[in-house]
Amino acid sequence: MTDFTMRTDADGVATITWDTQGKSMNVMNQQGFVDLDALIDQALADDAVKGVIITSGKEGSFAGGMDLNVIAKMKEAAGDNPAKGLMDGLMATHAILRKIERGGMDDKNKGGKPIACCLPGTALGIGFEIPLACHRIFAADNPKAKIGLPEIMVGIFPGMGGTTRVTRMLGAMGASPFLLEGKLSDPKKALAAGLIHEVVPADELEAKAKEWILSGPSIVKPWDEKGYKMPGGAPYHPAGFMTFVGASAMVNGNTKGVYPAAKALLSSVYEGALVPFDTALKIEARWFTNVLLNPSSSNMIRSLFINKEALEKGAVRPDGVDDQSVKKVGVIGAGMMGAGIALVSALAGIEVVLIDSKQEAADKGKAYTTAYMDKGIARKKATEEKKEAVLGLINATTDYAALEGCDLIVEAVFEDVGVKAEVTKKVQAVVGPDCIFATNTSTLPITELAKASNNEEQFIGIHFFSPVDKMLLVEIIKGKKTGDRATAKALDFVRQIKKTPIVVNDERFFYANRCIIPYINEGIRMVKEGVEPALIENAAKLVGMPLGPLQLTDETSIDLGVKIAKATKAAMGDAYPNAEVDEVLFWMEGEGRLGRKSNAGFYDYDEKGKRQLLWQGLREQYPTADDQPDLTEVQNRLLFAQVLEAVRAIEEDVLMDIREGDVGAILGWGFAPWSGGPLSWLDMVGTPWAAETTNALAAKHGDRFKAPDLLEDMASKNQSFYGRFDPAKAA
Repeated sequence: MTDFTMRTDADGVATITWDTQGKSMNVMNQQGFVDLDALIDQALADDAVKGVIITSGKEGSFAGGMDLNVIAKMKEAAGDNPAKGLMDGLMATHAILRKIERGGMDDKNKGGKPIACCLPGTALGIGFEIPLACHRIFAADNPKAKIGLPEIMVGIFPGMGGTTRVTRMLGAMGASPFLLEGKLSDPKKALAAGLIHEVVPADELEAKAKEWILSGPSIVKPWDEKGYKMPGGAPYHPAGFMTFVGASAMVNGNTKGVYPAAKALLSSVYEGALVPFDTALKIEARWFTNVLLNPSSSNMIRSLFINKEALEKGAVRPDGVDDQSVKKVGVIGAGMMGAGIALVSALAGIEVVLIDSKQEAADKGKAYTTAYMDKGIARKKATEEKKEAVLGLINATTDYAALEGCDLIVEAVFEDVGVKAEVTKKVQAVVGPDCIFATNTSTLPITELAKASNNEEQFIGIHFFSPVDKMLLVEIIKGKKTGDRATAKALDFVRQIKKTPIVVNDERFFYANRCIIPYINEGIRMVKEGVEPALIENAAKLVGMPLGPLQLTDETSIDLGVKIAKATKAAMGDAYPNAEVDEVLFWMEGEGRLGRKSNAGFYDYDEKGKRQLLWQGLREQYPTADDQPDLTEVQNRLLFAQVLEAVRAIEEDVLMDIREGDVGAILGWGFAPWSGGPLSWLDMVGTPWAAETTNALAAKHGDRFKAPDLLEDMASKNQSFYGRFDPAKAA
């Protein structure tokens, strides 16, 4: 069946309905463009048709955008000359949308049929670029709807005319939040911004569009009128010149030059503003082709959407285990982590028992949800009724007997094996034999903690990242004896609370911390060596890390780093490799500089806690060397410190699915999102280059950089990680 159908009523108004088969929301594919084009041709050629409405067969939404699997495969489907194949395909799509926009008018803007678009709700990406080509956009008064062009968030930009049309509608300055930031708006805000034309009651949507069509409106777009001038000024207009100068600085300041889509978008807007509309579309298509040929875009799409979505839908869930959705969860420990877990559980409609040793502490943990809901009400994203409903699901108490009937326990008490063992026994004296027990820990071995349990098969680790309500990733850790039902329970719970799960096997620091701790340590080690601290921090940001290693240490707290270092040294003995790092950390702790929480760390902070410059005392204690390394060497050290641990995690069977390695790295600690993750980055640079480069670093800086056997083997065969390990290809 086709995704597009058309019917014509007695008044001569043809309605084209988009209804993607087998999907809850419309998504565009290549056949969809063919079908839409044929129906537009049919309507324009039919003398009985006076105008056209394009709408959706999905209740509450118009379209979610392009099928990202199609975009991911566009390059390989483009043949031996992918640039030409992509450009030809894009221009064919532009021709369809331009046909809609011209509505059958001749070159003197005479004749033509009005084409309206009706949006019952959400319209994103190509699902908004099609309406932009229509002559009038009607949106239902649906406050839950999101309208906009979020492509920049996945490493591409609106390349089906959205960039050119929105710029010509709003001017470069007005368009920038919607193009460069991917800002989404509800219908009323979209109307106020000038993105759509009317907001009407949902039940009047098509009637209003039909009324407009039959009124005989003018359908010539402003840029097709003689004498059109871009709002705010084109690049060589005095005001426009200042806009583009500022835009360039803003883009490079925000992206540090590592996101190719943002620069390509700005180039498309600048160059397109200097030429007629149809030429501007060609320029947009050329820059879009450029971005699609850049591995950054395909890697970001693969990791941030295709792989992320697969993990959220249960790609790694054990087979043969019934639904394990959580009905009642017990959260032990009402500190910041436990309070956050209680909040996200209650928001998901799960009954919560929040326990702490003192009632005051339990009440404080519940108050975190109160404060969260109050902020939502202030921003008009929640109501008093919603707040009461969420709070009503949380029972804050000191009484372990309240845990009776819980099917999942999440323990989030102090990071101490003895304390956790005591809590485990208290809980298991109350809950039923089928209750799954999860411990929230970032460092303690799950297999060791499970020994306190009555049933190690039903014991599992769940590592939440702080703050729980904001961080998207949850790391699930299987102990040596963890069973499939416990794994399925943890996965189903994480999906209920709308987080992205990864599942790893139990080894020291699991996956996320085993990668991020070496990054922090490498930055601190360079301070000890006399590398300029500002070079370390900026090198990290210029390669796409959201925070430099010194700032990240301040954020997570220096005394926590000291505690982890002491515990690791005790466990590893003579094999412990980070004495130089400890010297710096322990000295900082001794100086009382514990990071942001003490308003003093590697950075200075003002009295309100706002970060200032790097602390001058750092350079006094560890003088900056006269001979500084070049930027690339610093970046390679910081990147390979993380990436080699990801490779070792595969080698040691900590990571069982490389998709989790990339998704977990980006969502868990922000590993250079432009790259698609550490394993995608290795595929981008090539395993032969990676092995050669890291071994050169090892010769200069130590064996921590020695290429793992797996990387050496793949380099010798010129293999890629997704070529060798991709589960999707294996399937």
